[in-house]
Amino acid sequence: MSYELNARPVSQMGVETRGDFINRTYLHLFGAITLFVAIEAALFQSEAGEKIARTLLGIGPGWLLVLGAFMVVGWLASRVAHTAQSKAAQYAALGGFVVAEALIMLPLLYAAMQISPDIPKQAAMATLAAFAVLTAIAFVTRKDFSFLRGTLLWGGAIALGLIVFGLLFGFNLGTWFTVAMIGFAGAAILYDTSNVLHHFSEDRYVGAALELFSSLALMFWYVVRLYMHSSD
Repeated sequence: MSYELNARPVSQMGVETRGDFINRTYLHLFGAITLFVAIEAALFQSEAGEKIARTLLGIGPGWLLVLGAFMVVGWLASRVAHTAQSKAAQYAALGGFVVAEALIMLPLLYAAMQISPDIPKQAAMATLAAFAVLTAIAFVTRKDFSFLRGTLLWGGAIALGLIVFGLLFGFNLGTWFTVAMIGFAGAAILYDTSNVLHHFSEDRYVGAALELFSSLALMFWYVVRLYMHSSD
């Protein structure tokens, strides 16, 4: 959730430049979503996908390693996307993060489909609808939501601590935690969209797309979990 403070933000540039930046950002976000869906579809259609899902679902506390690796990949991808001068490196960061998200999401989607094959589709529709509403709020109000940064940092740290505690001691965080994390993801989407409008520099549309995709994927994860809870 970082952005370039030393570069001139696109909000200080002309209307045409701002419009072009926003179009590029959301086109790249659409591309990331499309790649994510394509990877998941390919995994589900192959025997390897089921094996990966079953393996990850069966390693218990080993999920900590998966979660830790995912966080490292996400941090590195975001860092490269925001600081790399080479467009190739920025695209590699975005692509790598999408692949990492697809792999970490695979066992969750597999488990959800064992409950009901409709859950992933329903969760995706609900997530995209919420994303559209939050995006509209940010665009219509033009409010700078950068004040959410501290809340997101502390909220993320607390959430991660609770997840680790639950994994280590077998504690079920339950439905309320899932609902709280959906709200957290919603705040992250507002924050990221605000940064797109106010703080990102003109050449960082790849990084902007990565940030939006990361928050969108986080919301999708917990919306899927909410549907799973409601089906129990």
